[in-house]
Amino acid sequence: MNPLPTGREGWLIEIARALRDASEAIPFGPLAGASFGAAELFHLGPVTALKFRGMRRSKRAMREITEAALASYVATASEGSGSLTDSRVAFAFTYLASHFALDLLTEQQVGELMDYIESHPDALS
Repeated sequence: MNPLPTGREGWLIEIARALRDASEAIPFGPLAGASFGAAELFHLGPVTALKFRGMRRSKRAMREITEAALASYVATASEGSGSLTDSRVAFAFTYLASHFALDLLTEQQVGELMDYIESHPDALS
């Protein structure tokens, strides 16, 4: 497994890299029968998290962390979290929620990192 970033800045840098990596899939969407743009990249947070951790992408692991990350996203968005309307922040949320689902981060760590990311969204561009 690839090591986790240390500190908030390290996570911000990694998530920016992960977002760029996920963005590279946009042109290939139509080939897979699914057109999508930046606003839908939050769906790729879980698979990108596995890729960046260097973890095997089994169907079971993908299903479990995807369900956890997207359920957390839906619950948070329904609470009225306006920050998730920013596609970069939405991606960061599912990326970090995936790490929580993998037992690599605690809920408190995800919350603290999201607070930092929400105050520095332009650093993800």
